[in-house]
Formats: sequence, C-alpha cells, structure tokens
Amino acid sequence: MLDEPFRGADAVRAGWLTTDVLRGPRVRVLLRGVHVAADVPEDPLLRSRAALVRWPDAVVTGSSALQIWRLPVPDRDQDLLELTRPPGTHPVRAAGCRVRRAVLHPDDVVSGLGLRFLSADAAALEVLGRLSLDEGVTFADRWTSSGSLRLDALRAAAAGRTGRGCARAREALDLADGLAESPPETWLRLLVLRSGLPAPVAQFVVRQAGGRFVARVDFAWPERRVALEYDGAWHGEPGQLARDRRRLDALADAGWRVTFATAADRRDPTALLTRLARLLG
Repeated sequence: MLDEPFRGADAVRAGWLTTDVLRGPRVRVLLRGVHVAADVPEDPLLRSRAALVRWPDAVVTGSSALQIWRLPVPDRDQDLLELTRPPGTHPVRAAGCRVRRAVLHPDDVVSGLGLRFLSADAAALEVLGRLSLDEGVTFADRWTSSGSLRLDALRAAAAGRTGRGCARAREALDLADGLAESPPETWLRLLVLRSGLPAPVAQFVVRQAGGRFVARVDFAWPERRVALEYDGAWHGEPGQLARDRRRLDALADAGWRVTFATAADRRDPTALLTRLARLLG
C-alpha cells in the first residue's frame, strides 16, 4: 500500500499506519498531504499519480504529459508538475506545480496508468505554444525525427486550434523538418535559411555516378556538390578518426567539398556563413 501515493490523513484515519510511522523514515512526502514509501524511486509518473491523489479532477498536461509519453522536454521543466483542472475549481499554489484551470477537449485526454493525461500530440502543441520560436523548432525536430510523433499529424492538429500559443506552435511546426538528428543541426539549418543562402537538403545521401553509396551528410547543395556538417562527428572512439578521414576522402573523390560548423560558430557564425557563401558562389 505504501508503494503508491496515498493521503496520509486517510491512512491514519483508516488505521493502516500510525502518525509516528507517517512522520518517520519509512515514508516521505510527495506533495502536501500525499505520501509514499521512502524507498520508491521518484519519477514523473509517480509525481503525476501523487497529484491526482490530491486533485482527483486534474489532468496531467504540458511537459509532465510529454514525460509520461517518454518524450524530451526543456531542462527547466524536468521537475515541474503541470496540471489542468476544470474552471471554477479552487486555485492551486503548490511548490513545483503549475496548475491552470481550463476546459480540455475530450479527444485530447487519455486514460491509463492510473491517470488522465494529454495525448502526446496535444501536449506537444501546448508546450510549443510557450517556447521561443527556435526552441520550439528544435523540440519539434527532436520529437519527430525520432519517430515518436509525426510532423504532418502535428501540423494538421495545430491548424484547427485557436487560443494562446497556437500561432507560435504553427510557426515552429512550419519551420521544423523532422530530419535533424541533434539540436545543433536544427540551429544550423535555421541559420542557413535566415542567411539568404540557398536552402540545403537535409540528410542527403551522396552517391557515385553508378549509384554506389559514398556518405550521408547533414546538409547538401547537390547541384554544387557542397556539404555542410556540424562538428564533423570527430569523436574519440578507437578507429573513429581513421573512418572520418576515409569518409572525407571518399567525398572528395566524388567531387564534393565539405565544410564544418563547430560550437564556436554558434557564438559567432559570421566566418562560417562567409565560407559557405564562397563555396556556393
């Protein structure tokens, strides 16, 4: 019984445990009035269950719902518990909680795991609506490039929504491509798009004239045989340097020129854009 969140007052009243046990080392507080056994690992699912013990009418929303779906969220939201309660309910102010009052569309709410929580698409749109544009594009790419969410489905869902943050979510989804394999790749693609340079092809497969595979590059301008990669994938694994050298040699043999963006270019991209413009000129 102690392995699941419970109301301490109810447990004492029912005789399941004593006040001394409730205040002792065997039990810890999850939310005010809600407890669990001290050795139960804390995670987003446990925190969400605790919230619904305290507020049974609540739905887990926003980043908390995304964590239930095992999707990445902004670092600042990792320990935040997001809930939505019906209009007219008493305002809630609790440490580590963000509780709003709103009407949710029934189709957006999923029941399972002992909870009610937003569908992954609905939670993603809610979060996109409050992120900065570039951060929103980055997360839209992360969610969709992994196959967890579909970009076309998110765009379709966003198209029919109104209210706060909906326009921002649509703008982020319009700029996402679902191909970036890391946040720096999203940053790099947006940088190029905003620079006035021709738009690149993401995750392009370079082949020899006979169709033989040469390499896959982060971004390419195939008609100019120019490739752009983030950080060059130079890692310290045994043999990686030699493999990277062979890959670059193969691209050069195929007539391709490759330039790299690094973490330093994120602070000042001027030299990178100048170099890229020269290669594309």
